[in-house]
Amino acid sequence: MGSSNPLFSIFLTVLAVFLLNADVGSCGCFKRMFTFGDSLTDAGNFAYSGRKNNPPGPPSVPPYGKTYFHHPTGRASDGRLIVDFYAQALGLPLLPPSLPDEKTSQFPTGANFALFGATALNPNFFKRYNFGVPFPWSLDDQLASFKKVLARIAPGDAATKSVLSESLIVFGEIGGNDYNFWFFGGNGDDTDTPQKYMPDVIARIGDGVQEVIKLGAKTVLVPGNFPIGCVPAYLSGNKSNKSADYDQFHCLKRFNKFSQMHNQLLKQEVEKLKSLNADVKIIYADYYGAFMELVKNPSRNGIDDPLVACCGGNGPYGTGHGCNQTARVCSDPSRFASWDQIHMTEKAYNIIANGVLNGPYADMPLLHVC
Repeated sequence: MGSSNPLFSIFLTVLAVFLLNADVGSCGCFKRMFTFGDSLTDAGNFAYSGRKNNPPGPPSVPPYGKTYFHHPTGRASDGRLIVDFYAQALGLPLLPPSLPDEKTSQFPTGANFALFGATALNPNFFKRYNFGVPFPWSLDDQLASFKKVLARIAPGDAATKSVLSESLIVFGEIGGNDYNFWFFGGNGDDTDTPQKYMPDVIARIGDGVQEVIKLGAKTVLVPGNFPIGCVPAYLSGNKSNKSADYDQFHCLKRFNKFSQMHNQLLKQEVEKLKSLNADVKIIYADYYGAFMELVKNPSRNGIDDPLVACCGGNGPYGTGHGCNQTARVCSDPSRFASWDQIHMTEKAYNIIANGVLNGPYADMPLLHVC
């Protein structure tokens, strides 16, 4: 039965507008979120794993965490990470690191398995190239832990598939350290060697995504790598007197070209995975493009200089000192894109996350997935 009450008509109009413009995350699209990756995603696993045997260091000491949490949380930033913004946009609490409660928690809203320093490839792989990585863990360890947790909280194939069908899997960023450790080891002039094992990095990521799909995942976000030629640690460690080595934004061309090569291969791998798994939503997140927006249009995003770190020393890129209690720290991290010369500020992570949640830096904006 209709109503001629004008107030009722206004109510229906307002309600319709509200529903059309409501944040998709408020609908509870995913019941859980599970994340893998390295220090760009780690929410405290590294801090937990090292606390018994080593004196605390970055990212477990001030000024890490100063902006949002007001104390260190094990996140390599001044505040929240990209995955934290995903969780909040989807109506989930910030994900706990998996290691502290790996054997006991039911992880009702998911968990973060990422680990600072993790590589995509097993550390033993790099021996064939006569170099070693500084941390003994990789994607293998994260997936093994993930499977153990699933076996405990959702025993049996049917229960596991049910849990994962209602979950978002964020698979990375992972793979950056497979290159970082080579370049930071004094091999900045040699991009040929990591290009040789780049297909192995991509294949391992692809195999990992397929593993979680086989377990029952129905929505997987696969981020690409950042433009490492714009990272202060790379800029400081590979300074050149040749203007031709830099692009118009003063980033190092060859390192950005390297990142683009990785991302192009990763996108091809994602397309292959899509063709093999027609009933699964596999989303490529363009972290490279999202960060370049900060580089190309810093003032539009409230950034003073995207190539200078907030926490560090007095070098030309804010380098020359590590980020710890004795470092030079900027007064306002929200005016910076780089936090500690390698990792980014909460401000940068927020902008990048928005570009994936709402577009255009995902082939399917995350908030449109529902």
